[in-house]
Amino acid sequence: MNFLAHLHLADISNTSLAGNIAGDFCRGNIADHPKHLQQGIWLHRKIDTLTDRDESVVALKHQFPAPLRRVAPILIDLAFDHMLARYWDEYHHQPLSQFSQRCYQQLTNTEQLPATLGALSVKMQQGDWLGSYADKDGFHQAVNGVSKRLSKPELFRGATQALTKLDVDIEIAFRTFYPQLMAYSRLWTRQTPEQYL
Repeated sequence: MNFLAHLHLADISNTSLAGNIAGDFCRGNIADHPKHLQQGIWLHRKIDTLTDRDESVVALKHQFPAPLRRVAPILIDLAFDHMLARYWDEYHHQPLSQFSQRCYQQLTNTEQLPATLGALSVKMQQGDWLGSYADKDGFHQAVNGVSKRLSKPELFRGATQALTKLDVDIEIAFRTFYPQLMAYSRLWTRQTPEQYL
């Protein structure tokens, strides 16, 4: 899952929006990070682990052309954000534009964010990254943006074409898996280890 999905899952499970998205930027022992982010980091890791192991997600990875398989997990995360934004009204009661602004505001107001996330959140808000996932151009721009932040952008060559070709398969995998992930997120929130609360 990428930014939008992690924020959505945080919201429906009543956990910290900033904590959940911080999970991508916090390495090592959860206890070494600020207390107000710990539950979100823990939930983020549970979400990522389940996503990586899910049969429908694993099968989808193998549908990507061989040269893209190394980055297929990243592309699927981005594609699932695109699907969530595209069909947002089916998954959340608040309009995506309002939800996005609430997320940006909370990130801005959260203290002790990882430095990388703090800098990135400014760019997210300025470019409305969360809202832009909803249309294909914004989605492809997000893919290109991620490729430029990695050390080997050439690994993404042909990515947008492959994603377009696999659009229906991605939607099937998303619609199969994401409702389960929503249910697990709510369940895990009740099972958060006491030391992270």
